[in-house]
Amino acid sequence: MKQMSFIALTLLLILTACTPTATEVPTPASVNTNPERGNAYLDSAELLIMESFPLQFTLALKGNLPTSCHELKVDVSLPDTENKILVDVYSLTQPDLICAQMLSPFEKNIPLGSFPAGHYFLWVNGELLTEFDA
Repeated sequence: MKQMSFIALTLLLILTACTPTATEVPTPASVNTNPERGNAYLDSAELLIMESFPLQFTLALKGNLPTSCHELKVDVSLPDTENKILVDVYSLTQPDLICAQMLSPFEKNIPLGSFPAGHYFLWVNGELLTEFDA
């Protein structure tokens, strides 16, 4: 009986020694709280004009984020003195997260609201998208 217990204990130790150790996955408490700025790859950007009074404008964006861990961010400025509206489309991610390295598609409508009467220029990520009248 002692020999049987010894063999069972020896087998148990051998099996536990041969199992792979678990890789530590960051928990929310251990994740870096300073997100890093990343890309957002735009496939299309279109200005939609709602038939209303006053006219309402929406920016329709389609594209991809680098991974599913990236969060889409869009910053829209108020029109400047030259009636330029600057839109910055990018992503934020936590550098400590483990993510599959595959593109994550997105479609997002960004309401721009209405504007006083005038001629406007809409810039997205440094490129002129369109001109429009309000």
